[in-house]
Amino acid sequence: MILRSKIHRRSISKMCYYLSNPKDERFQMSSKRYGVDRRHFLKYLSALSAVPLLGQQVEGRVLQQPKFKDNPFQMGVASGDPSPTGAVLWTRLAPDPLHDGGMPEEFVKVRWQVAEDEQMTKVVKKGTAIATPQLGHSLHVEVDGLEPDRWYFYQFKAGSEVSPVGRTRTTPPWGTMPDSMRFAYTSCQHFEYGYFNGYDHMVKEELDLVLHLGDYIYEYGGRDKMPRKHLGNEIVSLDDYRNRYAQYRVDPQLQEAHRIFPWIVTWDDHEFDNNYANLVSEEEGISPEEFLYRRMNAYQAYYEVMPLRKATMPRGPNMKLYRKIRYGRLANFYVLDTRQYRSDQPNNDGNKELAGKVFDPQATMLGEKQEGWLMSNLLQTKSTWNVLAQQVMMARVNRGSGDQRAFSMDQWPGYEVSRNNLLRFFNDRKVPNPVVLTGDIHTNWVNDLRVDFDDPNSPVVGTEFVGTSMTSGGNGGQRIEVFEKAAAQNDFVKWYNAERGYVACTLTEDEWRTDFRVTPIVDQLGSEMATRGSFILEAGRPGAHPA
Repeated sequence: MILRSKIHRRSISKMCYYLSNPKDERFQMSSKRYGVDRRHFLKYLSALSAVPLLGQQVEGRVLQQPKFKDNPFQMGVASGDPSPTGAVLWTRLAPDPLHDGGMPEEFVKVRWQVAEDEQMTKVVKKGTAIATPQLGHSLHVEVDGLEPDRWYFYQFKAGSEVSPVGRTRTTPPWGTMPDSMRFAYTSCQHFEYGYFNGYDHMVKEELDLVLHLGDYIYEYGGRDKMPRKHLGNEIVSLDDYRNRYAQYRVDPQLQEAHRIFPWIVTWDDHEFDNNYANLVSEEEGISPEEFLYRRMNAYQAYYEVMPLRKATMPRGPNMKLYRKIRYGRLANFYVLDTRQYRSDQPNNDGNKELAGKVFDPQATMLGEKQEGWLMSNLLQTKSTWNVLAQQVMMARVNRGSGDQRAFSMDQWPGYEVSRNNLLRFFNDRKVPNPVVLTGDIHTNWVNDLRVDFDDPNSPVVGTEFVGTSMTSGGNGGQRIEVFEKAAAQNDFVKWYNAERGYVACTLTEDEWRTDFRVTPIVDQLGSEMATRGSFILEAGRPGAHPA
C-alpha cells in the first residue's frame, strides 16, 4: 500500500511567508525541526533577485576574462523552444561538473555568437550574457531576429575557453504550410540501467527537433551491481539535483543529441520525486516544509539545465512549464504538465477498479488553468496536426484478468471525468487531428482514443502514440505478462512492444507516419537499431493503421 502525505493550503501560505521572511524566528525553529537549511533558502532568494541579470546590465564586479581550472563547457551546449525568428541557446559553466560545478561565487561574462556556417565565419548575431552563481552559472540566451525555417550554428566563449559548436533550427513562419517536418521523442532515461544508445541512432536521422516527455533524470541514490551508478544518495538539496543533472549531461551520447537538435522538454515525476501529485508526496511523514523545499530545489535545477525561456523561470516551488510551440500551419505542439497541478491519485494509487474518487467531477489531471489554456488554444488552432506532448497514458487500458478489472490510478484512467471531458471536447469541437504523445510506461503502444471506451462503436477522436524508455527497465524484449494481456484484451490497442528506444515521426499536410525505433541492448555501449512498427495517420480520418 502506498502512503501519501498531503500538504494543505495553509502550509503553502506559511512556506511562502518563510521564503520572504527567512529571519523570522518561527522559520528558524521550523528549519531546525525539519532539517531545512536556512542558508539554502537565502541562496534561492538570491537566485530570484538575479532574474533581472538575465536581460539587463549588471552593476558590480563581473569577471571579464575568467581563468578556469578545467574546461568550463564539459556539460556541452543545447538549444530549445524554437520560433520562426530564434531559439533559446543554453550552456552552463562547470569546470568540475560533478562537484557543484567548480565555479567561484562571482558573475562571469560570456560571449555568444550565431552563424550561418559550422566554421562560425558568417556570424549573423552576437552578444554577451552574464553567468550568475545564483543560477548555477547557467545561461539561457533568447536569440531573436533570425530567418525562419533554416539551420544555424552557435558557440559560447568565456575567457580563453570556447564551447563546442551547437546547431539549431528556426521554425517556419506561423502562417505558412511546410512541405514536411520530422521529429523524434523519448523519455525515461534512468542512468543506472545503462547507456543512451538510442541517441547514437537519433543523431543520424534528419530531424527538425526532439521532444523529451519526462523522467530526464531519476532521483534515487546509487545502487551497486548496475551497468552504471548514480553518485550519492537520493537527491534533496539544490546541489544534489545539480550534480545529478551534471552526471547525466556529461554523457557523450545525450550531450551530442542536445548539440545537434533543438529540444522541447517537459518533466514527469522523477525530476522531483516518484509519483508526486501537485502538493502530495508519495511518502508518509513528509512535512510541508520538506516537500516544498525539495520541490523548489528540483524545479530550479531543472530550469538551470534545460534550454527554456525566461517565461518558465521558477518562483519558489512553482514553475509554469506548459506552453505551445508552433511549426507553421502544419503542427501545434501543446507541451503539458500532468504533475504539478493534478489532484491526488484516487484510491491510494496503484492498479484498481474504476470506483470512488475516480469519478470525482472535481478531480483534475491538468488543473483548471492549464486545462482552460489547452481548450482555448485548441478552439483557435489553424494547424493540421494538434499534438499533446505529455506524460502518462490517456487510453483507458484494462490491466486486469477476467472479471477483475484494473486500471492505473496514476494515469488518465484514474481521472475519468477529466479525461472524458477532454475527449468529448475533441469530438464536439471538431478539433483537427488530435495526436497524443506519451512517455512514462517504458513500453510502446498505439491506441485509438474513443469518446466512450465502454462502447466499441463509440467514435475514435484521436490517436495516442506511447513511446518507450531510452534506458529505464534495462535491455528490452522481456515479457511483461500484464501488459501483453492488456494489449490483447483492449480492442482499441493497435500495437504493443516492450523494448527500449525512441519514436520518429514524419508529418505532411496529408499524412503522419510514426516509426518505433528500438535498441535491444542498453547495458553496454553500442547497439543496433531496428524499426519494430510503423503506423500511418491520414489527416481528417482518426485512427492509426499499419504502414
